[in-house]
Amino acid sequence: MEERHTHIHIGENGELIEHSHGGSGHNHEGHIHGHVHTNTKAVLNRLSRAIGHLESIRRMVEEGRDCSEVLIQLSAVKSAINNTGKVILQDHIEHCIVDAVESGDHEALEELSKAIDRFIK
Repeated sequence: MEERHTHIHIGENGELIEHSHGGSGHNHEGHIHGHVHTNTKAVLNRLSRAIGHLESIRRMVEEGRDCSEVLIQLSAVKSAINNTGKVILQDHIEHCIVDAVESGDHEALEELSKAIDRFIK
């Protein structure tokens, strides 16, 4: 049985776009990607911690905690999310983009460029 991977992308209008593909590669608009993500477990752990941190911030707001404290904690979550994005980006470049360059997949490089633009805004 082929392993399935699901990816979520943010479209031009901010809409979430989700698609799945098999572990041996997928054909997406005429090109094939083989996705190997060595840091998936670390990314999931980081995301779980950030989600837990956000839940605690929500409780802080519900309890009427000091706004400065809330802002400091929000800043910590933003930093954690940015660092998680860097891990994902590094993994993507080291694996997916290397495969795309080797196979001449210019569309994957364009998609990476768009993703970086959105990530650093």
